[in-house]
Amino acid sequence: MTTNQNVKSQLRVGVVGCGYWGSKHVRVLSSMPGVEVSVIDRDQNRREAMMANYPVAHAAEELSDIAADLDAVVIATSPTTHFSLAHEALSAGLHTLVEKPLTTNVADGERLVELADEKDLRLMVGHTFEYNAAVWSLKDVIGRPDFGRVRYINSARLNLGLYQPDVDVLWDLAPHDISIINNILDSSPTSVLAWGLELMGDKADVAYLSMRYEELDVSAKIHVSWLDPMKVRRTTVVGENEMAVYDDMAEERIRIYDKGIKPLDFGAQDVGGYPLSYRNGDIVSPFIDFKEPLQLELTNFVDCIWTGETPTTSGRNGLDVVKVLCAAEKSLETGSWVDVESNTPTSLDLRDRPLVASAGSKNGQDK
Repeated sequence: MTTNQNVKSQLRVGVVGCGYWGSKHVRVLSSMPGVEVSVIDRDQNRREAMMANYPVAHAAEELSDIAADLDAVVIATSPTTHFSLAHEALSAGLHTLVEKPLTTNVADGERLVELADEKDLRLMVGHTFEYNAAVWSLKDVIGRPDFGRVRYINSARLNLGLYQPDVDVLWDLAPHDISIINNILDSSPTSVLAWGLELMGDKADVAYLSMRYEELDVSAKIHVSWLDPMKVRRTTVVGENEMAVYDDMAEERIRIYDKGIKPLDFGAQDVGGYPLSYRNGDIVSPFIDFKEPLQLELTNFVDCIWTGETPTTSGRNGLDVVKVLCAAEKSLETGSWVDVESNTPTSLDLRDRPLVASAGSKNGQDK
């Protein structure tokens, strides 16, 4: 499809997979001017439900049945089907948005990125939280000089279910947190360490992921679980001067804490123990002009198709997250830190790192 807006006044988008997330895509796309929506799902009941509730142009069991009548697709099927469907769509000349994760291995992700580049098509991944206004606010907060250099990030994404048949809890939930942390740091981790438990089946349903951003000297930890009585969606960022908490379940999604710790300089004097000074100040919650992230995501997809620009969450963005997940998978097997780029176990000893960053260092100055 050409990106010249004058050639077509309407964009024909097919949604492949009309389950929980796919139906949301159909709802949002149907509300967008200049977008004609078709649905592709092997389940007749799902197709009929979409046709009964939204202005669906075409309905089919297979993408190949109506690919010639489309300009773009949204793939919202199980992760293990993402590569084959996205490859089919791109090969047919369709701009493609794939729900997270982009693929379930690095080689497939690289092939999709290469194919999209070869055909000059937009390839986008559904990292919806990168379109969340609270995440944008968090990024702004930690970028201020007053916040100080980021030292540590802790993220938790917990719930009771929903179990996925083809991937473990890391592949299901952690892509959100990895993409959020990569976004707010403008970086990707260099090494990871993962630990998981298989409690109710043959796949990890509780897992922890540690990530090192070597260039920034930042550590991040992610806790994901399908076995928790409370729904938690929380990211805490600890800076040298302030701390910030993004809680997607709270009314005040962002809270900034004027709290911190710094070492006291006693020279060579032996004071016994480690001398620290604690500071407790105000707690501030900035106003968030919240808009539905999925609406913003799909708007970005449609706009980039018309203009030829690169989507915010491009295929390469999705590939970065897949590399982390594959390294985490290797870490679960070996019990070792794994290099993200090479996907090989590596030695990493954090014991020689300073306990407290030097006082007065500001965000950006030491990066």
